[in-house]
Amino acid sequence: MQAVTRNGRILNTAFRRAGDEAAPVLAFSNSLGTDFRIWDEVVALLPADWGVLRYDTAGHGLSPSGGAMSIDDHAGDLAALLGAFDIGKAVVVGLSVGGLIAQSLALNWPERVAGLVLSNTGMKIGTAEIWNTRADAIRAGGMEAICDATMERWFSSGFRTTRPAELLRWRTMLAHTPADSYIALGAAIRDADYSNRAGTISAPTLCIAGSEDSATPPATLQALASAIPGAHYEEIAGVGHLPCIEVPERTAGLIAGFIREHVT
Repeated sequence: MQAVTRNGRILNTAFRRAGDEAAPVLAFSNSLGTDFRIWDEVVALLPADWGVLRYDTAGHGLSPSGGAMSIDDHAGDLAALLGAFDIGKAVVVGLSVGGLIAQSLALNWPERVAGLVLSNTGMKIGTAEIWNTRADAIRAGGMEAICDATMERWFSSGFRTTRPAELLRWRTMLAHTPADSYIALGAAIRDADYSNRAGTISAPTLCIAGSEDSATPPATLQALASAIPGAHYEEIAGVGHLPCIEVPERTAGLIAGFIREHVT
């Protein structure tokens, strides 16, 4: 792991340089309440000569909080990381809020984006009422107040029933997320809406949905794919909000196939 300083803050990162100049570089952006370990199994299944940048979003994992930040501010963090590692262009793989960050990067720093993989996300995620109610619950009862309901959104019923040890692992990750950081990133999600700008994204794009995802249902991903010119849509049956954890083989296969066909 490496630490990169951005605006006086540390961003915890892990970077694997590409094996040669022709190989793609992928940059992964995480979901709310997680850190970059959610991509471990996906990265292990990708070609070993592809470059990979992962990082903990501000306030998550080992990256200290940046306080109140917009999605565009978080995209600025990612742009700074690409510069710090001399990555000219990357295929940005964004999950949930990471997908919002990826969209922002493509809109504000298009020269940095070779392609987009937007997983379980949308042009807008949730409503102000949802995010404000969740923040109030955390303020009243801490992170434990939302953990069980979040597991039902994150994972399919099959995963929750048959993989209890893994479920506990990811529940613990969420529970250990600093409450103020979760609330701050939730506010950034609440205030972000790219509905009027997604149509100007020019990068090749793949949108991935999970059939059992109640946080960003398939219809949300279908709308996103319809808005971005030329975007491709894939739906994975029987998974929830985090297909990178539930079905890493399928997720890695979709990412690799998309890059080979539409990016490189």
